[in-house]
Amino acid sequence: MQSIYNIGSRFWYMTPVSETDRPILGMVVGEDRILMIDAGNSESHALIFLEMLTEKGISNPDFVLLTHWHWDHIFGLSALGDAFSISSEQTKDEIKKLLPLSWSDEALNQRVAEGTEIEFCSSAIKKEFQEHRDIKITLPLLTFEDKIEMDLGGVTCILQQVGGDHAADSVVVYVKEEKILFLADCIYADIFSPKWNFTVDGTRGLLDKLETFDAETYILSHGKPISREEFRNEANMLRTIADLTEKYEGNMARISSEYEKQAGRVLTEDEIETVEYFVNGYEMNYGNKG
Repeated sequence: MQSIYNIGSRFWYMTPVSETDRPILGMVVGEDRILMIDAGNSESHALIFLEMLTEKGISNPDFVLLTHWHWDHIFGLSALGDAFSISSEQTKDEIKKLLPLSWSDEALNQRVAEGTEIEFCSSAIKKEFQEHRDIKITLPLLTFEDKIEMDLGGVTCILQQVGGDHAADSVVVYVKEEKILFLADCIYADIFSPKWNFTVDGTRGLLDKLETFDAETYILSHGKPISREEFRNEANMLRTIADLTEKYEGNMARISSEYEKQAGRVLTEDEIETVEYFVNGYEMNYGNKG
């Protein structure tokens, strides 16, 4: 069961669903205009959010931003025809590639077999669209490069493309007056390669950009809102493992041993997984170093 919550006086969000890969959807409510962040993984997903907000007295959005091109963030756009849709230019280019595709079980299975789709996404699409596979790919109306600023009336949103390993077109939304940074999926690993991975350069470049924002709350699309301290802890972990991956040339045992020594404890499951992803990224770029 999904729920909606508000943070501060201007921001609302709906909780994610892991089984069907529904990400968090956000809404920034200004005095003059309303911005929705991401369109959801289906029309049903988008409409549930709007219905829940209507019950709270929040009007439908004037604008909707797509944070990146992945299916779970864009398939609901066809239900938001009254909103002016926005994305980075790169996001629109990626969405165009989806226009000719079929989303039947047979087509999904074939693309998984060919290696042009991953089982993770294929399975989630089948679960989300069990009854009606009426997927309509909709292109955004307005695109931008790098960054734009939106004044919604009493609240300002900065939309900035930050990239990262998960998706090169990733855009974050900084709700300036509320000090909220909507990260979407940008801080997650690349899941579309043969092995899920982080890269040293991709991680450092992303964190350099994210750390320029004066945020107090961070929204991760498939997690939950986290505090500034929690984000810093996550960023420090990623930077440390990136540095060790470079220093020890992707050697998992040496990276893990040194990280345990620095932490003064055994690694958590999340840290072990993160080390593995960095090793995968190193091997992808430089070959297996052990």
